[in-house]
Amino acid sequence: MMINEQDFPLDIWISFSKFFEKYKKYSDSTNELLKERSRKIMAIAEQYPQLVQGIKTEEVAHLKPQIDLILEDSFAQILQENEIKIASIPFNNFVLKASDRYHKIIKAAGEDFEPNIKNLDEDNYYIMGCSIILSRYYGYDIDFRRPFFYDIPDTNGIIRHYRILYNGDFIDINKTDQAPDINDSDVAELLDNFDNIELWKEKFPPKSYTFKGIVIANLFDVTADFSISEFKTNLLKYEKGDSHFIEEFEKIFRAIFNLPQLKIGYASYIEEDKAFEVVPTEEFHSYILNEKDADSCKHALCKGTNHFLFEKGTYFAISDVEKFQKSTPDEAMYQNLLDQGINSAIIAPIIDNGQFLGIIELVSPNKYELNSINANKLQDLMPYLVDKVAQDKAKMDNQLDLIIQQECTSIHPSVYWKFKQEAKRFLKANHNGNSLAFREIVFEDVYPLYGQIDVKSSSQTRNEAVLKDLMVQLKAVDKVLAKILEIETLPIYDQIRFQVHEYIDTLINQGLQVNSESKILAYIKKEINPIFKHLAKKHKELKNYISAYNEMLDQDIKSVYKHRKAFDDSVTIINKHLAGILDKKQIEAQAMYPHYFERFKSDGVEHNLYIGESITKKKSFNKVYLQNLRLWQLQVMCEMENEYYQKKKELPVALDVASMILVFHSSLSVRFRMDEKRFDVDGTYNARYEVVKKRVDKAFIKGTQERVTEKGKMVIVYSQSSDEREYLKYIKFLQSKNYLEEEIEIVELEDLQGITGLKALRVNILYHKNEDDQTLYTYDDLMKELEQ
Repeated sequence: MMINEQDFPLDIWISFSKFFEKYKKYSDSTNELLKERSRKIMAIAEQYPQLVQGIKTEEVAHLKPQIDLILEDSFAQILQENEIKIASIPFNNFVLKASDRYHKIIKAAGEDFEPNIKNLDEDNYYIMGCSIILSRYYGYDIDFRRPFFYDIPDTNGIIRHYRILYNGDFIDINKTDQAPDINDSDVAELLDNFDNIELWKEKFPPKSYTFKGIVIANLFDVTADFSISEFKTNLLKYEKGDSHFIEEFEKIFRAIFNLPQLKIGYASYIEEDKAFEVVPTEEFHSYILNEKDADSCKHALCKGTNHFLFEKGTYFAISDVEKFQKSTPDEAMYQNLLDQGINSAIIAPIIDNGQFLGIIELVSPNKYELNSINANKLQDLMPYLVDKVAQDKAKMDNQLDLIIQQECTSIHPSVYWKFKQEAKRFLKANHNGNSLAFREIVFEDVYPLYGQIDVKSSSQTRNEAVLKDLMVQLKAVDKVLAKILEIETLPIYDQIRFQVHEYIDTLINQGLQVNSESKILAYIKKEINPIFKHLAKKHKELKNYISAYNEMLDQDIKSVYKHRKAFDDSVTIINKHLAGILDKKQIEAQAMYPHYFERFKSDGVEHNLYIGESITKKKSFNKVYLQNLRLWQLQVMCEMENEYYQKKKELPVALDVASMILVFHSSLSVRFRMDEKRFDVDGTYNARYEVVKKRVDKAFIKGTQERVTEKGKMVIVYSQSSDEREYLKYIKFLQSKNYLEEEIEIVELEDLQGITGLKALRVNILYHKNEDDQTLYTYDDLMKELEQ
């Protein structure tokens, strides 16, 4: 860029006065060569005084021989092929003299190429001119400097980056009459207003100072460093699907490796499959995978590459693909590369804190261009690439999680791998413009386990709490109505009070009916509240009574919520406590053998477990793991009962719980229902299991009106004699561990709808009063102890 001298703080004159001053000192030198050179240059100063006073650029041409002689020492002939150097004036492309290497670089860039300093606009040029004045004329030690760069293409079209360092020893700056005086307060104001160009022009009007001299600029090829910086910047800006970024990415690598035909590939690593895959939304091609979406590491890579990448954690360089292919014809990787016209390559692992994330592939159509020597350049790039890939992997995992949550709600880690596979298929298909539905997920041949710890008589206790709250509220309403009738004896108030008394009598005599709560609260909202609101404004003496009534009410539901709240809080505490125990124990169970786990909170906590080959994805399942999980479930539920009753006395309402385990003899299939966002058994026969789960805790013991579930007892419901024998062994073991009492009941259950032949084992749970007291109690004994 050529500066506009009419709009620049410096009136620029090309002068060599500083050179002449230096050479004058050498006139008495003992070095005869230097002394002779000094004599010749001083003769030029005498013969051409304009070179001292200053000339403009248009006068340079006819003084070129003299200028060359003056600058000859600054451009030593022996360094012409190595140094990149020019003599010029500030912020101007006008070149007085240049080294041979500079001329070659400019010539290679093309006939019409003109170098421009990068990232400087007209305002920046102006401010930089002012900064020279502040530094050289006023002596302020203010660092306005910033690195300057030329971007110059080479013969291969690769942009080379050159940093410019200026030597300002040969300049002189003077103030003109048009220049305002500059003091410390002016400088302080400028320091706070770097971007205010008008302020700078006010302090330093155009051409208010003269510049006499020249600058010597040395250029250094910093392409590698600059490209690494650009690489980091581009990684930060990169968004998936940005094909422009891929082009820039390859340009940077080509500049660093100085290989115009270099191409970049990338494949992500899937740990559970020990395979590479193309990332669904990435624009990168993988040359290792070629046309495949995924392939195992063993097949995609040769043995040597696998060894270097996975065992040594370093790159593998192939300088001559054809040579490697001939020496190991059985390795598919080399033929795959040759089929794509690749004759040299570097494959490097992307590893973050020991986690293998993927591979980057550098490929070239030319032999020997990529090799074990230039592969070392990756060491400067890999840390940034690793960080970016790790971030992108985290983003991808989050995106997959989001899809799974949107399509499937929360998924247990044991089956997440299968949902992730489907999410990838879904994401890739939709990225390619194919609108596909998220397929249902099925796990076949898995064994179910079900257990629940339920609040006993929860419906009855809740109804009692509702009745108490309604009675409190109706009596409070009646009290306010009585006061209203003292002040306004209107018949309508008598009628309303009569209706309130009827509601109270009905609750006392008949208890809570199905629609009692909604009916009474609707009446209060429609009939009572408007009257109270009106009279509170009309009669000051009623305001306090009505305010006292309103303060009794819960502000959210606008009704009395004391006894119900105590019950609801108790259930919440129970659920939270029991769920916390179960979640903590589940971590231990998953470590024994992976299985699906889900739990639900209602009036208590229930849980489903599924275990089998199709869930673990590994050919390692054995029925011993099912047996182990059944024993674990039984033991944990005993422990949950124990911990609950130790906390019972802290509850707002003393509630009892009852535990039950349902044993299903056969394996079944589990399907994730996309419409319901939950797992369910698959098939008509398997549905029997779900029916039993929903109804069995309400079943009666055959020939009685006694529910099979009972507080203080562990109940195991089953249908097969083999299950009975299995669980009797578990019970005997837990009796030896003081979890269960010695006596065991075996009872038959009344037939459920369409389901017959169910039996149950019932055995008393042994409790501890607290953690410190290890005395064993039955349920009845424990209650007596807690009442003392």
